[in-house]
Amino acid sequence: MYIESIVLEHFRNMGRLELTPCQGINVIYGDNAQGKTNLAEAIWLFTGAKSFRGSKEKEMVQFGQEQATALLHFYGGGRSQQAKLRIGNQRQMELNEIALPSPAKMAGVFYSVVFSPVHLSLVKEGPALRRRFLDTALCQVVPKYGSYLREYHRVLDQRNALLKDLERFPQLEDTLVVWDQHFAKLAAAVLYCRFHYVKRMASKAKEVYLGISGQEEELELFMECSVPAQEDMSREQLRQQVLLTLKEKRREDIARGSTSAGPHRDDLEFLVNGVSAKAYGSQGQQRSCVLALKMAECAIIEEIAEESPVILLDDVMSELDSRRRSYLLNKIQGRQVFVTCCDQESVDLLEQGQAFYMEKGCIIPKNTKTGQ
Repeated sequence: MYIESIVLEHFRNMGRLELTPCQGINVIYGDNAQGKTNLAEAIWLFTGAKSFRGSKEKEMVQFGQEQATALLHFYGGGRSQQAKLRIGNQRQMELNEIALPSPAKMAGVFYSVVFSPVHLSLVKEGPALRRRFLDTALCQVVPKYGSYLREYHRVLDQRNALLKDLERFPQLEDTLVVWDQHFAKLAAAVLYCRFHYVKRMASKAKEVYLGISGQEEELELFMECSVPAQEDMSREQLRQQVLLTLKEKRREDIARGSTSAGPHRDDLEFLVNGVSAKAYGSQGQQRSCVLALKMAECAIIEEIAEESPVILLDDVMSELDSRRRSYLLNKIQGRQVFVTCCDQESVDLLEQGQAFYMEKGCIIPKNTKTGQ
């Protein structure tokens, strides 16, 4: 999969931007606040996911304008396709000139993997960021997962509201059994998907990490679950285990007014040579864990979708040493990559590909190192 061209109008600081990238490495460089991350964000939105920056729709429309548009021509599914995004008070998406009921329907159509500065904190920060990474990755390769997750959180909110009410209305406790049944079924679906994805990701991340570390360090990745569950359990076994856990923790949950166990409390654990990367890993080791994770995400998409995702490396090069920069710029083969950065060094490290200079929302080709 690769982008043939993209046109943006009134998207953030861009009046109009047109870009025809090469199929290999594309370096977008320039000073801060010129629009490089805006371009990466616009590309990412075509996956159907929300902004990786956590932005609201109105923040993506250029000041003084009512609407922003993005037109993407891409090759995927064995043919050239077109997608159009309109952003006003909400997002509207068209695929091949047919309106989609929601942008989320682009999941499984356009694939991308994004690596931004926030991901550099993925190992050392709290579990919410790791769950979000896992959920975003899963939504691309298991389209139903998004609906499982949304419904799970809806039922979780309902159960928590009931738990809070039980202090004043203890007679409602019998209804908790009904909510527990709904909760357990959806929790089992989420856990089943997560366990299988993490198992698949762990082997691929391990291989990538060995390459990054020069065969000197080994990465282990596994899921920490607040429900006593194993990765080889069936959905029914998981459902029964969730129900048992809810029953055991019922008095605790009523006392605290919230649900203490479930997928909303899952976490990912990273071990480098058997030691916790979060607690004891160096900054370089933690960043290498994230690089391995992102490359593993790409490999899984390629296996499941039989498509190479478009890779977005947004403003992370300055945080990495020269060896890791070179790995990202020159060792990713057979995929289209967009690298945004401020420095000339990344352009100089690029062995083949194309570089574009960005200034005030405008982009200009500056250097081509191959005839791609």
